[in-house]
Amino acid sequence: MGIGRRLLLRASRSAFLARQLRDRRFFRGAVKRFMPGEELEDALRAAAEFGQAGIGTVLTELGEQVTNRGEAEAVREHYLGVLDQIRQRGLPAEVSVKLSHLGLDIDPAWCLANVRALAARAAERGGFLWVDMEESWYVDRTLALYRQVRAERSNVGVAMQAYLRRTPADVAALLPLKPAIRLVKGAYNEPAGVAFPRKADTDAQYFALAEQLLDAAKAGGTRAVFGTHDLPLIRRIRSRAVDLRVPSDRFEIHMLYGIKAREQRALKSDGAKVSILVSYGRAWFAWYMRRLAERPANIWFVLRNLF
Repeated sequence: MGIGRRLLLRASRSAFLARQLRDRRFFRGAVKRFMPGEELEDALRAAAEFGQAGIGTVLTELGEQVTNRGEAEAVREHYLGVLDQIRQRGLPAEVSVKLSHLGLDIDPAWCLANVRALAARAAERGGFLWVDMEESWYVDRTLALYRQVRAERSNVGVAMQAYLRRTPADVAALLPLKPAIRLVKGAYNEPAGVAFPRKADTDAQYFALAEQLLDAAKAGGTRAVFGTHDLPLIRRIRSRAVDLRVPSDRFEIHMLYGIKAREQRALKSDGAKVSILVSYGRAWFAWYMRRLAERPANIWFVLRNLF
């Protein structure tokens, strides 16, 4: 991992830096590239625009690791309202949540109840709920909670991170459940013993996992989603799907708002099933640092403008 990326990932967890930098003009202007705005209405408007182009969206309010029940309750109520808005507006949109945003660090059983409430509302509204994956120390608790909710409902999926050394075993254990899995590379600052430090190793594991998910999707029941902007990797996955005779509607490509927008639409035009992750909210500092760390060409530009 390069020094610039490492610094940005460490900065993403600094409350001091967040307080110092959030209101700087440079940051507030630069973050607009990656999100349509801070308000839910901004995200819903973007979802409508993508929908007109035949592209789906996954909406997520920025925030994580809340420390009191009041915050987590507000997050739960917010997402219940989001699911209502999606249905009322007829948007081809889903919702993705972080468990630490819903109180996992406060009370796991209560967090489970919050997720169950969201999954139930999503089912009532004909929607879908994604559970995002956070740092490695959350993986066991996240998967345990996901298993409980998945045993009750089919309209819930989980993100898995290809750079974690443990992920092949975790995916293999999930597949009998016929899960929905959104495979991403991973964007947190993890020790080498936990996550691959080299991009080449992450890419190799990602593709191997993608093959397994394509096989499972072909057999039926498993929803395979590939969250990446790595165009060569996307081409390899789509080519492998052809080799395996997996119909193009059996797997999806998810990408982030504001990154490779032209390529997103080109993939849709070429027959791929594409959705865009649209983030919004005011707690964008940690998320923005991780987005920058994913794009090495931007790192030194940002560091030059920090102070």
